Amino acid sequence: ALLGGYSVILEDVSPEMLAQGVDAIRSALSANAAAPERNAHLKRLSTSRSVEEVTRVADMLIEALPEELEAKLEIFTIFDKFAKPGAILASTTREMPIYDLADMTYRAEECVGFRFANGAAEIEITRAHGTSKPTVTTCDNVARKMGLASKLIEEPQP
Repeated sequence: ALLGGYSVILEDVSPEMLAQGVDAIRSALSANAAAPERNAHLKRLSTSRSVEEVTRVADMLIEALPEELEAKLEIFTIFDKFAKPGAILASTTREMPIYDLADMTYRAEECVGFRFANGAAEIEITRAHGTSKPTVTTCDNVARKMGLASKLIEEPQP
């Protein structure tokens, strides 16, 4: 996302996990960008220890939690409660149906799967039965701006 020109807020309640995440991002940028470009990317990176704070300002929220249903349902409930109108609620899940997460919200049309695939060269966009076409189009545009191909996956209806 940083390479695509987006501002990114990395959120975790653990200061240690945030530091590890920032270090991993710095390392990846060092391998892929010259110093001036790397510094420009890093200026768009910030951190937070409050999911509610991040949720209130983000246009797209991407959860990347372990594959634990309860944790993902909890974060989608928080997203739903605090996200600004029109914000996209995305999950990187590979194991759970997106409609299970979308059904926990009042905005199923803005819920989508958004995960890196094929060695991070592609974004898989998973559309549940309630995901709107504008949400999918926006996610496709985000992937392209990030320099990645996108692949739409239609999730079967429950």
